[in-house]
Amino acid sequence: MFVLAHLSDLHLASRPHFADLLGKRGLGFINWQRKRKYIHRPEVLDAITRDLKSVAADHIAVTGDLVNFSLADEYVRARAWLAALGAPRDVTVIPGNHDVYVHGVEQSLTACWSDYLRGDDGGNGFPFVRRRADVALIALSTGVPTGPFMATGRLGQSQLSRFAEALEQTRGLFRVVLIHHPPISPLRRHLRRLTDSADLRRVLAAHGAELLLHGHDHRRALVWLDGPSGTKIPAAGVPSASALAPHGSEDGAGYTILHIDGETPHWRCEMIARQRAADGTISEIARQTLA
Repeated sequence: MFVLAHLSDLHLASRPHFADLLGKRGLGFINWQRKRKYIHRPEVLDAITRDLKSVAADHIAVTGDLVNFSLADEYVRARAWLAALGAPRDVTVIPGNHDVYVHGVEQSLTACWSDYLRGDDGGNGFPFVRRRADVALIALSTGVPTGPFMATGRLGQSQLSRFAEALEQTRGLFRVVLIHHPPISPLRRHLRRLTDSADLRRVLAAHGAELLLHGHDHRRALVWLDGPSGTKIPAAGVPSASALAPHGSEDGAGYTILHIDGETPHWRCEMIARQRAADGTISEIARQTLA
């Protein structure tokens, strides 16, 4: 059995310098000061991290928004957290929209997190593939700079074409697609959507996958996407790993454990949700069989 842990949306934030506050970062900082700094708490993330490490997962997937303003200091803090979480071979990271909050930061992000963003072939491009036992992790990037008040994501046709190839090349393995923005969000927030989600779903319908994991919405979600020949693909989202408590449509901090076993075409996958309660305790709240 292969044990995969999934968490997302840490939102590690540093205080911007005055020069950083021009444009989108300035508006984001106002939102952080008014609301988000009371929601995303480092002590909550520390507790979630300790609980996750007690699970002894074979691999950990982190599906984006490790930082908040895409500042150099935030990237360094996130790198230190990753190092404490596990070795690069055992942890796979993809960027979210907050990790690429403004133009010109992509190179800094890649340089700081490169060994957690690298496929088995040694490259840092997207998609990249990591094979662990009979599981293939296929990592996508939807993180693109956007204008003020927007948090949309985009894959682009070039990445989608390579994604289709990766799905074919890993056929026969348990293919886990990692993406930040959900392919379908029950929240239907236009300014936070994946703009080419229909194209992503067409690739999945043609080539298949066994599981898709995402973040972005800061809540638990499970939808079923169309796969080839009438099959269905579970797409599961997790809450923010640092959220102090439920807020609006968002859940309190939690993460997911997935037990993957069997072989093609008879895979077995059990999803276990762990959640932080109001008193700070973290425990299992649900189990569901996905395959």
